[in-house]
Amino acid sequence: MHICDELGDDVPQGESGTIFFAGSAIFEYHNDAEKTKASRDPKGRGWSTLGDVGYLDADNFLYLTDRKAFMIISGGVNIYPQESENILVNHPKVIDIAVFGVPNDDFGEEVKAVVQPVTMPSSPAEADALAKELIAFCKTHLADIKCPRSIDFRAELPRHPTGKLYKRLLKDEYWKAAGRSI
Repeated sequence: MHICDELGDDVPQGESGTIFFAGSAIFEYHNDAEKTKASRDPKGRGWSTLGDVGYLDADNFLYLTDRKAFMIISGGVNIYPQESENILVNHPKVIDIAVFGVPNDDFGEEVKAVVQPVTMPSSPAEADALAKELIAFCKTHLADIKCPRSIDFRAELPRHPTGKLYKRLLKDEYWKAAGRSI
């Protein structure tokens, strides 16, 4: 197993990167040559990735931190939404959360959160106040750029019966409204 940066170079222990594995079993994505190519080691060493991001600790335990497909690129900075999700889901007014990138004319993307609150705001002023509270809470734990610039509220987030969050459904709404894609 190898943890690598975007160029395929090993990252230092404790630093997050794309998880590659070496082995004799080569896999391909069904009818998706482009995705198969993207899953290969950029340096041609025969390694593959499923798109997971993580790091190894001092004892070489692997920690999965996010999925590469969820990464937000804002002004050239790579942002993993799981970081802010992990912070905001611990706020006492939050039941569920999804964080993803939405269009930004200046930076390409910006961080957006859609929150299922304990109590839905009853007015735009309440929604604005709660959004500001949650953003400030996030900024006490993470760098500003990793925190949402805006937050919308939903009574419920779309989930599969198994519990998997359909983050793509939420994200697609914002990109479709912008009339462009990533």
